[in-house]
Amino acid sequence: MAFDLASLAEALGHFTAVIDAMRDRRPYRAVAYCLVGRSVALLNLGRISEAAQNAHRSLSLARELGCLAGEVSALAMLGLAAVDAGDLDGAVQLARQAEQIPGEIPGWIARMRNDCVTVALTEAGDLPAARRACMEGLAVARVAGAQGALVESLTRMAMLDLRAGRTQDATAQLREALQIAVRADMPPYVDNALDCCGYLCAATGRHLEGVTAWAAAAALFRRQGFAGAPAEVRRQQEQLRKARQALGPDRARTAEERGAAMSRATAAEYALMLTAPDPPTAGALGPGALSARERELVTLVRTDAQIAAQLFISIRTVRSHLDRIRDKTGCRRRADLTRLALSAGLL
Repeated sequence: MAFDLASLAEALGHFTAVIDAMRDRRPYRAVAYCLVGRSVALLNLGRISEAAQNAHRSLSLARELGCLAGEVSALAMLGLAAVDAGDLDGAVQLARQAEQIPGEIPGWIARMRNDCVTVALTEAGDLPAARRACMEGLAVARVAGAQGALVESLTRMAMLDLRAGRTQDATAQLREALQIAVRADMPPYVDNALDCCGYLCAATGRHLEGVTAWAAAAALFRRQGFAGAPAEVRRQQEQLRKARQALGPDRARTAEERGAAMSRATAAEYALMLTAPDPPTAGALGPGALSARERELVTLVRTDAQIAAQLFISIRTVRSHLDRIRDKTGCRRRADLTRLALSAGLL
């Protein structure tokens, strides 16, 4: 439950509280798992050395207790920490070591192990092996109905497809990931898929959209405290540099400001629009189609009561405006209005 929180620092605090509470007691498996949880949080906060230290402590405790599942999870985290530290050979060795541990492993730990293998092989440049590992994880997640793991595997597969130049496959994988994450209300997975959408746009020459998607994802990551893997940050900065150069400073700044101002719901709709088979055009929602007040309402993806409070008008007036907007645009749902507003540049 700790990782469902909006803040990595809060998640870290929960794991720490369990470890501290059991400090003077006999060893428990829960402590080994909480050390892994701390390692995950610390790695995402960019504190690589501390993450590795916690994973080493977890590994020692798991071996002391004879807990094979705990040993697998600790090795997986050590592998991911090695990736972020730039030790790619060591990361692959740790991932393979985790694979060789026998016995029945809980699903969530098996998925963690698969993630470690996929990431380590990807960063080491063995893309065919990484793709095989990712496909295996994707198949297992589908059978288990593990939506978070499914979204993560789809996003990883999309990134692998982009590296191989398979943009159509990447688009389909990414769209499915976004649809699942939005439907299941899984904010961190939405953010990851949105970040991947920036790479998709860069690969397809949509620089303005790519910069916007990356700016939206970056703003959402900052709110949770995510630091980003060093290698990934370097790749993204290089892509951003090329996109900014193609756009020019003014257009790039406008795209960044637009993305940073998006709510998660709006950013998700934007990413879905960018991955649609036939991206919508502005259509009826041209500059002169709606009044200034109507354009303002379209940008507010909230309840009628919230819109009324923000604009200092009555709920009845809000509903009257929305009825006229729907008549002009043909959009009956709020999500459809959001997509049109995005395509017209109102959001």
